Amino acid sequence: MNDVPALKQADCGTAVSGATDAARGAASLILTAPGLSVINSAIDEARRIFGRITSYTIYRVALTMDIMFLVVLSSIFLNFQPLTAIMIVVISLLDDVPIMAIAYDKVRVSERPIRWQMPKLLGVSATLGFFSIVQSFGLLLAGFEILGHSAHSAAFGLTSTAQLQTMMFLQLVAGGHLLLFVTRTERWFFERPFPAAPLFWAIVATQALAVAICAVGWPVHPISWTLIGFVWAYNIVWMLLMGAIRIAAEKFLDYDTLRHRRSIRMLNRSLRSRMAESMRAARRS
Repeated sequence: MNDVPALKQADCGTAVSGATDAARGAASLILTAPGLSVINSAIDEARRIFGRITSYTIYRVALTMDIMFLVVLSSIFLNFQPLTAIMIVVISLLDDVPIMAIAYDKVRVSERPIRWQMPKLLGVSATLGFFSIVQSFGLLLAGFEILGHSAHSAAFGLTSTAQLQTMMFLQLVAGGHLLLFVTRTERWFFERPFPAAPLFWAIVATQALAVAICAVGWPVHPISWTLIGFVWAYNIVWMLLMGAIRIAAEKFLDYDTLRHRRSIRMLNRSLRSRMAESMRAARRS
């Protein structure tokens, strides 16, 4: 009974499982199991959910920028539509499967309380989105270069603009889903925690389906296995670059770059030297 005023005043008053009715009524949170370990579990799970939401936000912003600017820039500067309407619909459907699997992903639990840092979140997502545009537009320019040379066109099996559209369709599906491995963690994507099985196999399944669609040619124009392999090799190289870009962006926005650390050390050294001079002056006086 003596705890009721404190429970009412607290930001989040917590009543244990065996508390009195008065304490339960005053508390904001009532534990149903003995002990306090459930609080730790709840905090850990909340931070995992926060990490998954952050991963989804970065991925969604970056991928939306990629598709939007690719279509706009190619239409303006190249007078070419890189995607058909049906391709955009299929991309959206294929993206929905791994996006739903993000809810089951394994994420690193932060040791400290988490707060929304919107400038950092938008900065990282915009940076990845910009380089995703460079990635997609670079492949589109390479496709036009291949089409312009008969020898290269025959070697890659790229002979028409319809096949070029299919190539860009595969690049956006494969590159977008590989980007999920980059956005899900602030560190290198091949470090722990590894992706959860539902997310990993969802990406594998959608990629296999996308490759089959491009090889068979439904509802897109079919392309050769050589061109499919080229697109995948291109995306894997860019996935490594994106991982490095993500880490660099995180360090820059957290003021953790080598230049920032040098500046902090210089400032601290200057402050320590000034304090030492003040102490020496005080002793002399």
